[in-house]
Amino acid sequence: MLKILITGWLTVVIASSAFAQMKDMPMEHRGPGHMAGCDMCVMDKHGEEMGGMMDKCLQMADKLGLSEEQINKIKPIHKAMKKEQIRFRADLQLAELDLKDIMEVKDFDLDKASAQVKKIGDMKTTQHLEMLKSMKEVHAILTDEQFKKMQKMMPMMMQEHKAPKKMIKKK
Repeated sequence: MLKILITGWLTVVIASSAFAQMKDMPMEHRGPGHMAGCDMCVMDKHGEEMGGMMDKCLQMADKLGLSEEQINKIKPIHKAMKKEQIRFRADLQLAELDLKDIMEVKDFDLDKASAQVKKIGDMKTTQHLEMLKSMKEVHAILTDEQFKKMQKMMPMMMQEHKAPKKMIKKK
């Protein structure tokens, strides 16, 4: 039984490490079946990119041809999404601190640690689904033509959203 629990725990640790590395990869390098080409759905940093994309959509309202009515419908969705992201990040940090507390002792309670890891995973899943619901609401507000324009503008918007990385020169 202990062997199974340790194997399960190691699997979670290794998988977490792999996913942490994968989240920094460009979408085209993540492989098939990983929502290739769906840059709007990237959940790096727990939905921050989705919120950033909605920011960009609102900033480019003229280019997308959004009406005042559409903008007025999107703004509250965006504000609610931002509030939810703030709550989520705080709750996630607290849950991760709790996990560190559990694992602080040499002979920590594996059941407690496993339950906390599951709780953290459930929190992330719930947040992801909430972000997807918000994006679906926004998509429903757009016309087919606006949605197509947005998809064409998406690569450019993604580049603007991502902070430029500093290059370190070797001497």
